[in-house]
Amino acid sequence: MLKEFKNFALKGNMIDMAVGIIIGGAFNGIVNSLVNDIIMPILSIFTGKIDFSNLFIALDGNKYESLQAAKDAGVATLNYGSFISGVLNFLIMAFVVFLIVRWINRLRRPAQVSAPTTKKCPYCYSDVHINATKCPHCTSDLTEVETAM
Repeated sequence: MLKEFKNFALKGNMIDMAVGIIIGGAFNGIVNSLVNDIIMPILSIFTGKIDFSNLFIALDGNKYESLQAAKDAGVATLNYGSFISGVLNFLIMAFVVFLIVRWINRLRRPAQVSAPTTKKCPYCYSDVHINATKCPHCTSDLTEVETAM
């Protein structure tokens, strides 16, 4: 069982996935900073300087100055401003990943299609060299077939 786990863990896909998760974690910090430090302040200009982090509903029915004041009072809150920030984080991250994948796909060159080197024997359906005149498998004469086609 240990040998099977070692084979599984050392496969290229597993290592690629681990690297992707690590880079994704670092990328998450960058996107959070982009949303909280750049995009949210710009959005607050257009929304009347609303601080999304302080958008909440106190479930006890009272009004509190800030989310921190409600938390200090020990009140349960519905933090819909944090949810809006999370949705924006997701949308921005998805858009950035889309742009990166699009850029990588443009860098990739399409695989060159090489000329076929084999053909199928019409009698035994084996692969034979494209210039063969006799099938090495069934010894059929292939030149008669080509002229008949």
